[in-house]
Amino acid sequence: MSRQHQFKAREENILAMAEQLLLESGDGDITLDSLADQLDLAKGTLYKHFSSKDELYLRIIIRYEEQLFEINRIDDCPSAGVARMIFQQLFNPQKAMLLNQIEERLAASVTGLNRLFGELYDIRRQRMKRLIDIISAYLQEQHSSLSTRDYLSSIWAMGQGGAGLLNSSFYQRYLGRRDTLRYAFVQQMLELPSHYPAADDEVMDEDMQELVEQIDIESEEHRNTSY
Repeated sequence: MSRQHQFKAREENILAMAEQLLLESGDGDITLDSLADQLDLAKGTLYKHFSSKDELYLRIIIRYEEQLFEINRIDDCPSAGVARMIFQQLFNPQKAMLLNQIEERLAASVTGLNRLFGELYDIRRQRMKRLIDIISAYLQEQHSSLSTRDYLSSIWAMGQGGAGLLNSSFYQRYLGRRDTLRYAFVQQMLELPSHYPAADDEVMDEDMQELVEQIDIESEEHRNTSY
């Protein structure tokens, strides 16, 4: 294995272990000393990969976004794509909520990470365009008058709310099983478009192109921004 491949492999191991420690911590924070100990590395070795703990956190978020994007690129039927969108938020609710909280904290208080935030938002815009394609295809398949924007917002709301409930100690203690609730959420979202049937002459999905154009404009602005 070349030195470059060794460097990349070690970096992946650092990111994976750091994510695991974050999830185990419960408070969204770890120390670089504990991370180095778990990996049996010198603390200085970590700084060869990340200039700060905040950069490490943001790289974990970028890695997670890349993983979501790869899952969304699976090319099969639209209903399966919609189901995966919901499961992404519900399968590991602790991880989804924790990384979202860390991202909001970094965006509000940290400086010097503009380039990495730009990288994150670029990947997220690419994934959003893919989600729009999946949703549009499913709405057309269901012959629904529900707009792409409204359906995407509904999926996001269900995913965020569902993740909060599944991550709740109260739910886990008193209310029920995670697997049956996940299935119920997915079924509700898949059935939602059928409650908005389109007339034969109705133009469906009018705002899809507007959403795509908005993402393209943001991407162009990002490319023309100096960080």
